[in-house]
Amino acid sequence: MKIEYLGHACFKIYSVDGELLIDPYKDGSVDGLAPLRAEADEVICTHGHADHSGTECVTLSGNDCHIEITPIQSWHDDQQGKLRGPNTMYVLQAEGYKLAHLGDLGCPLNDEQKQLLQDLDVLMIPVGGYFTIDAKQAKEIVDQLQPKCVIPMHYRGDNFGYEVLAPVDDFLALCPHHEYTDKVIFVGEQSGVLVPSF
Repeated sequence: MKIEYLGHACFKIYSVDGELLIDPYKDGSVDGLAPLRAEADEVICTHGHADHSGTECVTLSGNDCHIEITPIQSWHDDQQGKLRGPNTMYVLQAEGYKLAHLGDLGCPLNDEQKQLLQDLDVLMIPVGGYFTIDAKQAKEIVDQLQPKCVIPMHYRGDNFGYEVLAPVDDFLALCPHHEYTDKVIFVGEQSGVLVPSF
């Protein structure tokens, strides 16, 4: 299995069980990112905001996707959705691996959510703050869940992302063991905190 980072909170999962795209961004919704054009067997979105719901940018292959997808309901803010609404986290299972994409999580995890997110091989987690949890909150969740591999997302880069978001370096400063990698990560071959180049 491999994971390709397409920018912001968008990832494509390649598996023998199918190709799944998560959180495509609409054209022009994220500063500095080129328009997204991708193909997949299935596409899922964590919530309806433009930077996570550009399904029109994804061409469906017509093939069945057999990646097991389990939704976990959460909030986009720390006021039970009063500011930004609901957020759906997803647990994905294929080829014996367990992955989670937390979308725009904006609050700490409750006990039930923590239980559902145990034994992760890969955790894709927002770290930029303002719209989501910030670097410190993300690190607390990483410490609670202890995934084998962490991929930070939803932050500001040198040439992309919202100005109000913090850079990924704020999160990496809390993680002594991290490394930069290319856009494609092979699941099971790497561990620790991995930052795909963009």
